[in-house]
Amino acid sequence: MNAPGTAPTLPVGHADIAAAAERLAGHARRTPVMTSRIVDERTGAQVLFKCENFQRMGAFKFRGAFNAMAQLTPQQKRAGVLAYSSGNHAQAVALAGTLLGVNTVIVMPQDAPQVKLEATRGYGAEVITYDPKIAKREELAAGIAGERGMSVIPPYDHAGVVAGQGTAAKELFEQTGPLDYLLVPCGGGGLLSGCAVAASRWSPGCKVIGVEPEAGDDATRSFRSKTLQTCHNPDTIADGARTPSLGTITFPLVLHYVHDMLTVRDAELLRSLFWIWERMKIVIEPTGALAAAALLEGKLDGRHDYRGRRIGVVISGGNADIKALCRLI
Repeated sequence: MNAPGTAPTLPVGHADIAAAAERLAGHARRTPVMTSRIVDERTGAQVLFKCENFQRMGAFKFRGAFNAMAQLTPQQKRAGVLAYSSGNHAQAVALAGTLLGVNTVIVMPQDAPQVKLEATRGYGAEVITYDPKIAKREELAAGIAGERGMSVIPPYDHAGVVAGQGTAAKELFEQTGPLDYLLVPCGGGGLLSGCAVAASRWSPGCKVIGVEPEAGDDATRSFRSKTLQTCHNPDTIADGARTPSLGTITFPLVLHYVHDMLTVRDAELLRSLFWIWERMKIVIEPTGALAAAALLEGKLDGRHDYRGRRIGVVISGGNADIKALCRLI
C-alpha cells in the first residue's frame, strides 16, 4: 500500500481536478449514486454505486476528453484532434469535439463493439479502423496526426484526461461524504489514478482499489512489482480494459495513491453484469462492471476488512453491445 499524500513531482494534483470540475460544470452530467438493499445484505457493507453509465455518451470518458480538449489553444482547435480508442474514449472525443467546434478523427480497432463504432460516427467523428493483430494504434495515430497537423488526445495517458476523470470521485464524495473504500475499474489507469488523487484530498481515509480483468492483469502486476508490465491484446470481454499497460503519467500516480489491485475472470464479470441488469435494473457494459464484480464475487475477502464499511463502487460505463452479450448468456 502506498501512503496517501501529494508530491510536487507527480503529474496530476488536487488543483488540477478542482480546475477540471469547473471546466466541466454545465457540460458533464452530475451522475447519480445508487444503492441496493440486496447488495448491502449480500456484502455486509453499505455500498454506493457511482453510475457513470448515465454520463453523457454513456461513460466517464466524457469528463477527461472534454477537460483535455477545452484547454487546447484556438490554433490547436482549428487543426483538429485525433484519438485512438476501442470505444468509449472515441465517443467522448467525438462528442466533446461537437460541443467545442473541433473536428475529430478516431482510430478504432476493427473488432470494437459495433454499437461503439456507430455511436462514434453518430457524434460526428471520422473513424479509421485497423487490425490490432498487425498494427499498433499509437504508431498509426501518430502518423495520421503528423500528416494532418492534429493534436493527439490519448485515452488515458494525458494529464488533462486524468484530471477530468478524477472529477467523478470528487463528485461522489460531495454526494456521499467520506468513504472507507473506493473500487474503480482499471484499463490504462486514467480513471483509477484520477479517482485515487481525488480520494486523497476529498476523502483522505479512503482506500482506493483498482480492478481489472484477469486476462489483462498488467496493472496488477505493475502495482505489485513496482515495474511497468505489459499485456498485448488481452482476450477479455471487458473491451475498455484491453490496454497494453499503464502509462508514463498513470503508472506513478497509481503507485503513489492506490492501495491495492484486484482482478476478476470474465465468467465472474459476466455473472455480476447480468445480476446488476436483473436486480438493479440498469444497463452497464462489461468494463463498467469490473469494480462491482470484485465486490460481489468476494475478491476483497481475506485482503480487506470491509464488512460494515461504506464502499463506493464506480460503474464506469453503460455502452453495452446487447446483441453480443446476449449470445454469451
